[in-house]
Amino acid sequence: MAGSRLERFGTVFTRVRDLMRSGVIKPSEKPIWYDVYEAFPPKRDPLHVKPHTRPSTKKQETVPEIFYREDEARAKFYEQYGTGPRPFDLSKSSFVSTCQRFVDKYTELQSHSELDGSALFEETGKALLSEGIVLRRRGAPLASAESRDPVLELKLTEMLAEQQSHSADSEETTHSTHTP
Repeated sequence: MAGSRLERFGTVFTRVRDLMRSGVIKPSEKPIWYDVYEAFPPKRDPLHVKPHTRPSTKKQETVPEIFYREDEARAKFYEQYGTGPRPFDLSKSSFVSTCQRFVDKYTELQSHSELDGSALFEETGKALLSEGIVLRRRGAPLASAESRDPVLELKLTEMLAEQQSHSADSEETTHSTHTP
């Protein structure tokens, strides 16, 4: 009802007021906002004025791209590390994402040092690691093959067989020492 005429023939308030005066809307059915609007009317009437522009002369508006200083570091962070294994916890108002911590540390180190982009990026990762924030690169395994301990390379079946042989030896030893 109210939005169909684009407020050309009066405001929504005047139309509701007139409907109440004529008895179409009962006082018990009046909108919630009616009393507030009646007590505090706007300083100027909210009338619809159609703009006088020709479609052929309408100038194409270009919106300039907006980039902040930290956007480059943020983009590189997401390219290298992704969003991470856990979702953002937006229920806490004091939540700071790993990316935001990275960007804050990056700008701090950038203001205090003369390192170039990639070295500064690596130093920021190391600084966050020293603070206890572990960053995992995208697509990288949890541990590289070179850094694994040779003990971990044993197969599960070999470990199980070795454990069973040790337990069998210990049973024989305890059995032979306790037999009369």
